[in-house]
Amino acid sequence: MMVFAVGSRQSRVGRKGKDARGHSLSTADSRLPTTLSSVQRVLIVGATSAIGGAVARRFASEGARLFLVARDAAHLAIVADDLTARGAAQTETFALDLNEIARHGNMLAAAAAALGGLDIALIAYGTLSDQAACEASVETTLQEWQTNATSTIALLTLLANDFAQRRAGTIAVVTSVAGDRGRKSNYVYGAAKGALNIFVAGLRGRLTAAGVAVITIEPGFVDTPMTAHLPKNALFATPDKVGADIHRAILRGTDVIYTPFFWRYIMLILKLVPERIFKRLSI
Repeated sequence: MMVFAVGSRQSRVGRKGKDARGHSLSTADSRLPTTLSSVQRVLIVGATSAIGGAVARRFASEGARLFLVARDAAHLAIVADDLTARGAAQTETFALDLNEIARHGNMLAAAAAALGGLDIALIAYGTLSDQAACEASVETTLQEWQTNATSTIALLTLLANDFAQRRAGTIAVVTSVAGDRGRKSNYVYGAAKGALNIFVAGLRGRLTAAGVAVITIEPGFVDTPMTAHLPKNALFATPDKVGADIHRAILRGTDVIYTPFFWRYIMLILKLVPERIFKRLSI
């Protein structure tokens, strides 16, 4: 369950090392440009998640400066070392439980101080709710809503104000295709992601005039630890595939992406099914 624990910040600067498979990689220091301001400064919240990590690796290979946030400080340190070895000019870590909303401001202040500001913020954390458990417990339902909607909306509110003031940058948010229409198999999770989709759409409208790109990222099934209990089929994508799509969308400033692309058409069809029929479907 990706709910993060408050902790301290650690810093790493590019150096020689090995990737996760033990392959030697060149030092990141040699890739540093003459001015650090020309390097992308990227905040990744949910950096130890499969999707967040896949995107982080893409930016690391470009020599970006990374501020990584996740729950598990030990896991976060391993990820940071790997990203440094892959070419990141700078990696900073901050262990944090995102449900501790009062600490969001501290984390963002640490990120801005460490990197000298932010160019890109990727929000890539959440939990896949146990629908049956949610149906049986109000407390469980509200906890899942807190993690998948409320905490993210709180964080985005702070980020939006910062990016609007600077009138530049990109905010990218991983939601889910589950938010496009309520299904009986996961409507608590879907409702939270649907609320997030609407919030992000409104935020995009607000920040467009300020020159800030706001991107909604809607993955379908992704083969990650969070979906390990689900039977796999041809609709499942790898984290690397989804990470590549997200990285490309961030660089292009795409408003909304479905990843893989075919989920756009799957969800379009599902949204067109009349409710009198849809409510009877076992999906």
